[in-house]
Amino acid sequence: MKKKQYSTTQIVSILREAEAGGNTLEVCRKHGISPSTFYGWKAKYGGMDVPDAKRLKELELENSRLKRLLADSALDNAALKDLLGRKW
Repeated sequence: MKKKQYSTTQIVSILREAEAGGNTLEVCRKHGISPSTFYGWKAKYGGMDVPDAKRLKELELENSRLKRLLADSALDNAALKDLLGRKW
């Protein structure tokens, strides 16, 4: 089965639809998602508005980029320590 990619606006609207009184299983069937996906989204985006959810996504991307930079610099630092620690 092909994996669908939902935007943050779509995710928030699906959560709002379920909060408005729709049955969770019916909402999941209507949008073609599993209940575990729905509850994962609810845990992550529950109670958020669209701008808040978009900001969260931006912060997660920035955080992953900064973690990658830190790992690269730590690797460079370890290589330099190894190189300078050798006796010539």
